[in-house]
Amino acid sequence: MKDPEKTLREIVALIEEKKGEETVILDMRGFSIPTDFFVITHGDNPKHVKAIADNLLEKLPRAVLRSEGWESRNWIVLDYGEFIVHIFQRELRRFYDLEGLWGDAPVHLDSSTS
Repeated sequence: MKDPEKTLREIVALIEEKKGEETVILDMRGFSIPTDFFVITHGDNPKHVKAIADNLLEKLPRAVLRSEGWESRNWIVLDYGEFIVHIFQRELRRFYDLEGLWGDAPVHLDSSTS
């Protein structure tokens, strides 16, 4: 990973372009999982969730390794290797509460948005 800080800022900026809400970056490097960061955000409805994901796929100059959730658009996951981006609908984000589940993970950067 050449410059994770730059890539994280790019991801957050692309999420903000599509009005993703309450974006948080969790530093997962201290855990036994195969990624360095979780980026978690949400949209208001399935169309909004898809718009955020589409913007990332279109404009992030890194190839996504895997993606899931396109059918329901309730929770789309984009796996970039070092970064996993979780884009939820608001209610589902609260239900799964990844921030609470991974509460020991430090919040990385100043990643909060609207």
